[in-house]
Amino acid sequence: MEPVPVSAGPLERYDRAAARSSAVVIGEYSTSFGLAVRLLPPRTRGHIRNVYALVRLADEVVDGVAAAAGVPADRIAAALDDLESSTYEAMGTGYSTNLVVHAFATTARAVGIERGIVTPFFTSMRMDLQRATHTDASFAEYVDGSAEVVGLMCLRAFTAEGPPRSPEQLATLETGARRLGAAFQKVNFLRDLAADSDGLGRAYFPGVDVTRLDESTKDRLLDDIDADLAAAAAALPLLEPGPRRAVALAHGLFAELAVRIRATPAETLRTTRIRVPDPAKARLAALAVAGRLPRRR
Repeated sequence: MEPVPVSAGPLERYDRAAARSSAVVIGEYSTSFGLAVRLLPPRTRGHIRNVYALVRLADEVVDGVAAAAGVPADRIAAALDDLESSTYEAMGTGYSTNLVVHAFATTARAVGIERGIVTPFFTSMRMDLQRATHTDASFAEYVDGSAEVVGLMCLRAFTAEGPPRSPEQLATLETGARRLGAAFQKVNFLRDLAADSDGLGRAYFPGVDVTRLDESTKDRLLDDIDADLAAAAAALPLLEPGPRRAVALAHGLFAELAVRIRATPAETLRTTRIRVPDPAKARLAALAVAGRLPRRR
């Protein structure tokens, strides 16, 4: 733990504590993500941790921690509302009594994350409390809020201190950020089929019966994921070297997951959570550090 300078003011000290709280949250809940984040420059690394800590905090409200603590359904919904309103307030004032919210707000104010791309995230989180299945339209809305706008938040951090970019370059970067976020979310849906269906009573993919998942349906879903990954890969060369390496590693990890899911029989996928072994993660990390970018599929 870094010592706090004696000259640090009360807000600076509080900012440091909040940032450390976010790092603890990420370290507890995500190993693959934590591996990719370590390739970022320190300042950017802190911003990305702050974004994902808030995302994880909201996830835990809706994904069973509150229910496991005995909180009734109406209070869980109220807790999510409180988290959303406190996030907006902190984005405006620069302060929250919730350390994770405070850390996110410092990042939002520093890199230009607007309320307009935070609101869809909370809308999607609220859908998890209200919906068990999805139509094509609600699925698109859910993925936009739960994943695509999170990609945009990260992009704000990646480009906050870089060189100016043309409107065309920014459009390519934003498309890549959205598509990569969507790919991550869809891969997670596939690898967590059993947990979402049996544990949470949710079925995310429209028209897909988890208990009857077959090879053709699995391949159709993976083809869609591969298209998202290809669009994301096209934007990688426009990132600065630090963010490019980190995003390339995250891209590689989820592409590897997709490959392993495709090689797994649909019947097995319904009951088994697929993961990338540590040696494969190390190989992908070495490629990312060496500057190897994923192929456009």
